[in-house]
Amino acid sequence: MASYFRFSKALVMLGLTFIVFTQARSQPWSLLQAPRDLALKLIRDPVTLSLASTDFGHIVHDNPFAIYAPSSISDISLLINFSNSLPIPFTIAPRGQAHSVNGQAMTSDGVVVNMTELNAFRNGAGIVVVSDGTASASYADVGGEQIWIDVLHATLKSGLTPLSWTDYLFLSVGGTLSNAGISGQTFRFGPQISNVHELDVVTGKGDLVTCSAEKNSELFYAVLGGLGQFGIITRARIALGPAPTRVKWVRLLYNDFSAFSGDQEHLISLNGRNESNAADYIEGFLMLNQPPLDLSFFPAPDQPRITSLVTQYGIIYVIELVKYYDNSTQEHVDEDVALLVEGLKFVPTFMFEKDVSYEEFLNRVHADELFLRSQGLWDIPHPWLNLFVPGSRISDFDIGVFKGIILTQNITAGLVIVYPMNRSKWNDKMSAVTPNEDVFYIVSFLHSSGFDKVEEFQVQNQQILGFCEDSGIGIKQYLPQNKTRKEWMEQFGSKWKIFQQRKDQFDPNRILSPGQGIFN
Repeated sequence: MASYFRFSKALVMLGLTFIVFTQARSQPWSLLQAPRDLALKLIRDPVTLSLASTDFGHIVHDNPFAIYAPSSISDISLLINFSNSLPIPFTIAPRGQAHSVNGQAMTSDGVVVNMTELNAFRNGAGIVVVSDGTASASYADVGGEQIWIDVLHATLKSGLTPLSWTDYLFLSVGGTLSNAGISGQTFRFGPQISNVHELDVVTGKGDLVTCSAEKNSELFYAVLGGLGQFGIITRARIALGPAPTRVKWVRLLYNDFSAFSGDQEHLISLNGRNESNAADYIEGFLMLNQPPLDLSFFPAPDQPRITSLVTQYGIIYVIELVKYYDNSTQEHVDEDVALLVEGLKFVPTFMFEKDVSYEEFLNRVHADELFLRSQGLWDIPHPWLNLFVPGSRISDFDIGVFKGIILTQNITAGLVIVYPMNRSKWNDKMSAVTPNEDVFYIVSFLHSSGFDKVEEFQVQNQQILGFCEDSGIGIKQYLPQNKTRKEWMEQFGSKWKIFQQRKDQFDPNRILSPGQGIFN
């Protein structure tokens, strides 16, 4: 996508002055007032604007007034300062990989900042790995525009790795840290925002600020999980640890939800005890008696009996368990896995295992992406819904949603992910919100659909939210899609007041990330 932006930038340079003159009078702000070095970085050709008017969700379409191609961090400050200088400031939306699903990286009639342009500014130094020989003191200084797969490649060269991940690695560092960044390692190390030592942030006032838990801490905690409301992350110092080389990747099949959730909670409870007896990654998902049934992980001879099991029960629950190892622990890894699964209540003989490299496991979704792209099934609508569900109500959620809505309506197309986390691994000073229980679950409905089916999935999502509200299940949305001030107040709960105060402090003109719909 960056190549499109660069191409478009070159095309419009000569005609920019004319574009500014003819368009400015119909806009709520005048580019005729912009400094020349800012104006030359604004792009307005239709192709580029069209690219920035959609995202991975392909549901919301908002046309910005212009795309901004910064060639340095100070350029971002220049843009924000110019907006703040106007009687009516224009809105600004930073855009990395635009993997949002509901227009969060967009702005209507404002300016989208193409963060990928900073790669040229970094001149190959967007990821700097620092180690003094002790893994505990190692870190990576990473540009906010960098993507996690490149962070992985850079750190592995030093035998190191970030500790917490997302399931998909082609996401920008600034983007995931603005939300939380979760995956099957979250129960061990917390979300990605819990593994950041320091940030550089351009605030909504245009100030470039270095912040950490010790320095400018209010901004540090505000930005992490802050949905882009307080500043644009331009650098993050990420904690690193020793990198394993391979993983044992296990899937266990269950026909009973209580056994499934009970075993998941047992497995995450082992964390912090004997590390050799603890899993490194725990997730789970549903296998529904609905086509298509993806059995590609499983050995071909076992696929018929798995299909039969799913047909018999309607829903099969799958625990995904991973144990990392390297040359020093290879001798005992099979024994460690055997101890982990001992006593678990999965359906007998329905345990399956793979042995793959560490990178192959972390980057597993990319293979699916390449296949879907080849079939024309990637750039289609994704009416996703992601919820944090209190552990005490997860069984009610299974009965009311998985069985009562999803299975009954039979319209699900995509993956449903279910796994628990420990709230103790989240820092409550940060903006991200979770249910107020020691254990809560992420439940992700990762739908994909044809353009003519989007409304059907959106109706189902509203039914799920309605069931939770009617049943008193105190859910919180992850990657929230709230529409009203009341819904945002309920989302943040006791944090709403401090969230507002931080907005007043760091973005008083409310110009940043309008696509979230919180303050506009």
